[in-house]
Amino acid sequence: MIEKDFSREVARITIANDRKLNSMGSALLREFAAAFAAVPDTARCVVLTGEGGRAFVGGADITEMGRVETPAQGQAFIENVHAACRAIRDCPVPVFARINGWCLGAGLEIAAACDLRIASSAAKFGMPEVRVGIPSVVEAALLPGLIGWGRTRRLLLLGETISAEEALDWGLVERVAEPEALDGAVQEWIDLLLLAGPVSIRNQKALIREWEDKSVTQGIAAGIPAFARSWLTDEPKRMMAGFGKKH
Repeated sequence: MIEKDFSREVARITIANDRKLNSMGSALLREFAAAFAAVPDTARCVVLTGEGGRAFVGGADITEMGRVETPAQGQAFIENVHAACRAIRDCPVPVFARINGWCLGAGLEIAAACDLRIASSAAKFGMPEVRVGIPSVVEAALLPGLIGWGRTRRLLLLGETISAEEALDWGLVERVAEPEALDGAVQEWIDLLLLAGPVSIRNQKALIREWEDKSVTQGIAAGIPAFARSWLTDEPKRMMAGFGKKH
């Protein structure tokens, strides 16, 4: 199941399948996408994690995939994985991945779809799909932008598993903390984000998404109307006035 806490400005979504290392089958993937679609407008960010201390997401449900018999069935399954990742990328506020353990296969694609990733020092990362007869697909395509083509090839072709420290060195995660300090480190990010204007953060995430799909020249051009749209609200004027008083 997917546990949701939308009671505060920080929305929290937890993949609750610890018994199976938070692996995700089609039903859970659909529930996951629906949870992100339900994030309220009052949310300033989302913290995504897995239940327990063993795994963030241990991958797609291998038992369900083992029952796939036709290309059509395979396509239906992987479309659910893609829809879950797309729900994160389409979420209008930043999504922080709190990676508390194993992060494998579809779990790493979900992590890659998040805006920022913070990992426990005990976390492990890998894309082992080729070892069970399938390629890594859908949001695995985000990996070259994070870690480069050579390291992407290592993960996808060799099925290597890397440590949290290696993931940090590669640029796969942005921060590593000891397990007992993980929540405090996440809170530091939340506190920094809450200093920013809520409208400007949403505009910034939308613009970053545009940059991913455009050339550098197109991305620069897209920033001009995005900047101008800031003045559709009083946020710039109000926050600049407050900034001036502080400095």
